[in-house]
Amino acid sequence: MHPGPTHRSRRPRRHRPRRPRRPGTRRCRVSGSGGDTTAPEAPTGISPGPVTAWLAERVPDLARPLSFELITGGRSNLTFRVTDAEGRRWVLRRPPTGHVLASAHDVAREHRIIAALTDTPVPVPPLVGLCTDESVNGAPFYVMGWVDGIVVRDRAIAETVDPAVRPVMTRSLVDTLADLHALDPDAVGLGDLGRKQDYVARQLRRWKRQVDEGSDRELPLLHELHDRLAADIPPQQGAGIVHGDYRLDNCMMGHDGHVAAVLDWELCTLGDVLADLAGMVMWWGDADSPRPAFPEVPTAAEGFGTAEEVIARYAERSPRDLSRLDWYIAFQYWRLACISEGVRVRYALGAMGDQDPAEAAGVMERIDRLLDNADRILSGA
Repeated sequence: MHPGPTHRSRRPRRHRPRRPRRPGTRRCRVSGSGGDTTAPEAPTGISPGPVTAWLAERVPDLARPLSFELITGGRSNLTFRVTDAEGRRWVLRRPPTGHVLASAHDVAREHRIIAALTDTPVPVPPLVGLCTDESVNGAPFYVMGWVDGIVVRDRAIAETVDPAVRPVMTRSLVDTLADLHALDPDAVGLGDLGRKQDYVARQLRRWKRQVDEGSDRELPLLHELHDRLAADIPPQQGAGIVHGDYRLDNCMMGHDGHVAAVLDWELCTLGDVLADLAGMVMWWGDADSPRPAFPEVPTAAEGFGTAEEVIARYAERSPRDLSRLDWYIAFQYWRLACISEGVRVRYALGAMGDQDPAEAAGVMERIDRLLDNADRILSGA
């Protein structure tokens, strides 16, 4: 039997002040166990309800609602900061929205690489899980644990780093790259990640073809440099894991100066690891350079050392012969010039949106500077 109704005096309702909304945000309902919860609307590329439910199955005591904030975007994979109601944080990676090439934005491949490196000397973020069911969020995605530290993206941030910590960052950055290159791809389960041989020759063909098919102007020096590079490719010293875009601002640096996690694995493949080292050296800010390609890069700040010191440190940690490293550096300047020419063409076609004309002019000037540096290196100047 159910007891009859009882009559109790009703307590006056307490009125709590509403939390003000951030400008430009609306409220959305994130459903799941425990009822609907109000949260700021998620950015494009995130379906908050299904993603929250997916993450709740993998994270104990997930505190709803979740907030999602875009960290990086553009033509690369999108990176979001995910924060729960108790302030715990994760990182979600997914392909760009709209039409994308599956091979160019394969987040499952990224997840596989990070998983393979988890128990190696190369620091990577801890993985939470991979979702390949596109009904959850419109595209595959994976989630990593949050890694505390600092991403030194530009000169201004670099200037805030304790000068005593800057040399530590340089040594740790180089040592981590040497540790990556020392790994046996087969031993860590990445032996089939890509073709192991003729890495540089394939890169030369790829980027030359892109310029041939996409550029609308004559670039005699670019084509001349291609022929000079292709005629003198150094023999590849074995095949290792190539990050593809290794530099200071693609690593999470701990506050003690050591690499806390290597990020942005979307260009990772197998091949000639000296191309990786050369890419890092190319991006290194060196005040002694007669015409630096990137004068405002973070490593141009005092205390990070010179490119020569970076090369010497790598030579201490790696058995590879670096006598032809200048060739690889020239190759990286040429390669980046080809990539930048593609960006210039997109500016000319209006495919980059509403951009400052000065930016387009800056791309053209950078292409000339990159080609000039490659020519100078190959000529021994």
